[in-house]
Amino acid sequence: MLPFVLLTVVGAATLLYSEANGHRVGVWIAKPLASTGFVCAAVAAGALDTAYGKLVLLALVLSWLGDVLLIEAKTFLPGLISFLMGHLVFAVAFLALGVAPLVALATGALLLLPMRMAQRWLSPHVPPKMQVPVQAYMGVISVMVLCAAGAAWAAGMPAILVGAAAFYVSDLAVARQRFVEKSFTNKLWGLPLYYGAQLVLAWTVAS
Repeated sequence: MLPFVLLTVVGAATLLYSEANGHRVGVWIAKPLASTGFVCAAVAAGALDTAYGKLVLLALVLSWLGDVLLIEAKTFLPGLISFLMGHLVFAVAFLALGVAPLVALATGALLLLPMRMAQRWLSPHVPPKMQVPVQAYMGVISVMVLCAAGAAWAAGMPAILVGAAAFYVSDLAVARQRFVEKSFTNKLWGLPLYYGAQLVLAWTVAS
């Protein structure tokens, strides 16, 4: 698994360098490589050996596809849909692992306020045709996190919640970049958090 973790780390670092210097060819090379690293890391960790692992692997593949689609602004919506499907599959994976219902419900209640705050923050900046997809995405990723919390508690695997929560927060950087203000700062903190989240979730298949 370690070689693929290093592939993601080196790919993500190269991606940040390329983004900072406007090297589009570098972005097209580094981003798929960094994402391929976390997919292969999951396989190396034993993703194909369990039902949970296979679902996590499918979710990571959908993240890989979303990463590639988000390279260009014109394919943002298909990329958003790919990530939405990935979050749904992650939620199914956590449910398949087993979820503590009360923990999941409590987490869902706690997420209502930040989700509402994010909606109020983003809504004025989101074009009308994107309002529904963005709202749906926010709802789905919140469901993913509450399922992660329930699974982490039930299975005694806090890494599940760590990975899901980091994924959740990293999406705020994507939203800010796409709808609020384009800035390299969004990518400077968002990309490491995102790739770290994917590696943590990939690692959970080995536990």
